[in-house]
Amino acid sequence: MEEKVVCVGESINVMSKTIGPAIKARDPEPIKRMAREQKELGADYLDLNIGPAKKDGKDLAVWIVSLVESEVDIPVSLDTTNEEAMAAGLKVSKNPQRFLMNSISAQKERMEKLIPLAAEAGCEVVALLWGDEGLPRDANERASLAVDLIMKLNEAGIPNEKIWVDPIITPITLGAEQIVEALNFLSMLQDLAPGAKSIVGLSNVSNGINPKLRPYLNRVLLMMLMKYDLYAAILNVYDRELVEIAKGLHPDWVNLVGRIMDGEEIDPKDLTPKEVEIYKTTQVLLGKTIFSEFWLEL
Repeated sequence: MEEKVVCVGESINVMSKTIGPAIKARDPEPIKRMAREQKELGADYLDLNIGPAKKDGKDLAVWIVSLVESEVDIPVSLDTTNEEAMAAGLKVSKNPQRFLMNSISAQKERMEKLIPLAAEAGCEVVALLWGDEGLPRDANERASLAVDLIMKLNEAGIPNEKIWVDPIITPITLGAEQIVEALNFLSMLQDLAPGAKSIVGLSNVSNGINPKLRPYLNRVLLMMLMKYDLYAAILNVYDRELVEIAKGLHPDWVNLVGRIMDGEEIDPKDLTPKEVEIYKTTQVLLGKTIFSEFWLEL
């Protein structure tokens, strides 16, 4: 069976220079247009990232969830740190059981406020492995946070199948170590929580990089994550090649990445130019070579 990854379109984001002003101004047309475009390009879900939404958060969540759900017939993921806004958006959803709450972190206050809401609605939940002390240092700390958070979700009646665990992908500019630890964690996930799903914010890996270079990192990281049966990725559906990889259309590339990750000795001289690009990017993301914006030329 071809491996496929659920594509969560990332582009309706209050931080975006193109769509952010429309969100702030409550201008529906650009958002409706982008919702339709992302669905046509292969999005299975749409992420609606309204950020902290401290001012008018509840009204904004109600407005954007209602707007997007009336425009396209795919589920939405609401991403906000404002618990009241999250509750308001969930309440107006036409399809609460497929609504994706993004996210419940492993922080006491956030768990106490959001877990009962998610349990009552029966929605899907992103379990974000961010604790009271911030980002976990390695795979074992991620596992510890995951066990605590999933146990609390289970106790509230939320089954593993409704839980999408996010191990947190950090930018390659901070080094490859945390990326490798996130991969190591995903290799353990089914042992820790059978049936739980996995999700990542894929574009985080290339934050701060020259925009022309970002797709190379995003595409190869997706292929690396597919080795560990990644379920879903919040990603840029305007990158056609990235969506093709997610939809299982380039199994040879995914296989090459898996061989590199398994430590197979591969001579770049035997590879096509496209495969060399993939090879060099995999080495950077594994920390085998030091990252610089010239990694493809070296």
